[in-house]
Amino acid sequence: MRRIVVLGSTGSIGTQTLDVVRQHPDKLKIVGLAVNTRAQDMLAQAKEFGVGHLAVGSEDVAAGESALDLATFAKSFGEDGSLGFGMSAVVDLVRLSEADVVVNALVGAAGLRASYETLKAGKVLALANKESLVVGGDLIMPLAAQVDEARRASGTAPAVGPAGALMPIDSEHGAIYQCLLGENEREVAKLWVTASGGPFRGRTRDDLRDITPAQALKHPTWHMGAKISIDSSTLMNKGLEVIEAHHLFNMPYDKIEVVVQPQSAIHSMVEYADGSVKAHLGTTDMRIPIQFALSYPDRWEAPVAPLDFRTLGSLEFAAPDEKTFRCLALARHAGSVGGTLPCVMNAANEIAVAAFLSERGSYLGIAECVEAVMSEHESQGVQKVESIEQLQLLDAWARAEAEKHIR
Repeated sequence: MRRIVVLGSTGSIGTQTLDVVRQHPDKLKIVGLAVNTRAQDMLAQAKEFGVGHLAVGSEDVAAGESALDLATFAKSFGEDGSLGFGMSAVVDLVRLSEADVVVNALVGAAGLRASYETLKAGKVLALANKESLVVGGDLIMPLAAQVDEARRASGTAPAVGPAGALMPIDSEHGAIYQCLLGENEREVAKLWVTASGGPFRGRTRDDLRDITPAQALKHPTWHMGAKISIDSSTLMNKGLEVIEAHHLFNMPYDKIEVVVQPQSAIHSMVEYADGSVKAHLGTTDMRIPIQFALSYPDRWEAPVAPLDFRTLGSLEFAAPDEKTFRCLALARHAGSVGGTLPCVMNAANEIAVAAFLSERGSYLGIAECVEAVMSEHESQGVQKVESIEQLQLLDAWARAEAEKHIR
């Protein structure tokens, strides 16, 4: 029985994680739940799964009626229940003694602290929060290596393969992870990160000048939250994944390529020195990578109907258009420079996306804002990543700077 804390339990990844738990109640148990604001939705989840340890990121919720309902429910568990408000309360859940695995599905840079403290507590981190590695990969990966070493020493790691302290939930990284199993990493020639191309594949910059949030939110193959949907449409999401892949698989950037695969049937590929390529294919459903992150090294019964290759039809491939979708090139540059530049890029992007969604900024203005803030940071001098506190200060600076460039 693997006991799980789910951070961001009412979002897309969170709700699909709970669905995986529903299908495997003999193998998985939820022991903690956290949300940002959707307290009533979390309460319904807590009642269904019998979860007494709860947290709400927004302190404003503490003054509402939902807080009373949550408090009453948590108290019914006695010492096995708890309720907290604020991001510190969310992070506290990762230290629960009864927790084995933390699913970090928080949105944005707020997830970095939770990832850091999860590994510091020696727990397995099932990671769906991109910013943890994009912003703090230089801090997270050494911690993950320490937990891997401790798992091997204690005999809790698999007999063969990675020790499993950090399991990627992302479809693309979960695919690469599986394609690398049993292989010699020194024989890897290239990682191919696949992209659907988003809703605007094939459009020109002129076509994108008057794009609305409603148009950008209509992803052709995946159902995701608002922020990640916009990132997917600008290809920033793919840029973030390139940076993540660099950290997760210790791969130089010149060995990581993006290829557009519109059907989203191939989730990513690994090319080896002899020219062989391993591709991970499957149904377009996030419950598959979520389940593998929780079941590793085992494979459980499929959580969704398997892909029927007789009805798949054709598979298309194309190079991404980095001139039209500037965010991919900006992310590659940030990753290649390294240090604190990815942190600044990510913060600026979050502000620019939020401005676009609230119709304060334009679609093309997202990349322009990100590039302006990155340039300002580079002119001041990119720093070596040393602490979460340092990253938090730069994150705040970049957000304030980004507001000046909303167009």
